[in-house]
Amino acid sequence: MEVSFAGKRVLVTGAGQGIGRELAKKLVKCGAKVTAISKTEKYLKSLQEESPTIKIVTADVSSPDIRKTLRLLGPFDCLVNNAALAILEPVLETTEESFDKLFNVNVKGVFVVSQEVARMMVENKIKGSIVNLSSQASKCALRDHLAYCASKSAVDMLSKVMALELGEHGIRVNCVNPTVVMTAMGKIGWADPAKADPLLQRIPLHRFAEVEEVVDPILFLLSDKASMISGIEVPVDGGFLAC
Repeated sequence: MEVSFAGKRVLVTGAGQGIGRELAKKLVKCGAKVTAISKTEKYLKSLQEESPTIKIVTADVSSPDIRKTLRLLGPFDCLVNNAALAILEPVLETTEESFDKLFNVNVKGVFVVSQEVARMMVENKIKGSIVNLSSQASKCALRDHLAYCASKSAVDMLSKVMALELGEHGIRVNCVNPTVVMTAMGKIGWADPAKADPLLQRIPLHRFAEVEEVVDPILFLLSDKASMISGIEVPVDGGFLAC
């Protein structure tokens, strides 16, 4: 199924690496005018070298200045909240600092960026689409993931309330909830069989997700092909949550 974003202005956060990076490049191939945000300038510059039409902006979604930055960049037709942070600590060793960092980026960052972009959509009468990157960790307890699981669960409910209230303006909001994804970092983090095998045994397809297997559902949910879909969470987990 072909999707087109011809003439659409799309904002992707966390676009320097991994899912966000590949998504930004594929959106360009589908005709979108992409603005890519990351807090790491070197990754953005290399992204622009690969796809020169992408507008790059070095910014932190948890920064107090992010609203002003977005106002200068917008409005947008579509938004993907991909920026996220992972700090894995056991329950008894989770620090308040780690907890706050995760929630500032994973939850408050999604809230602030979505609120500002949605306001511009409403002001400009844009029937837009927002996709938030959540995780299978929002639905299932995982060891050493206290703050991460809690933050992604918050993203799911934040998205549902946004879908409820923004629907009257023609704005759709959905989540994509992947398992471990084989980005460069994912390959490093899950290369140890002692760590990977127990999780793989719980995935009926017995493998982790490839980047494009997450990018494609995001593209679908952003597109007009999903024009009646809002307020849902799409697991990309090989059946993990079915067990």
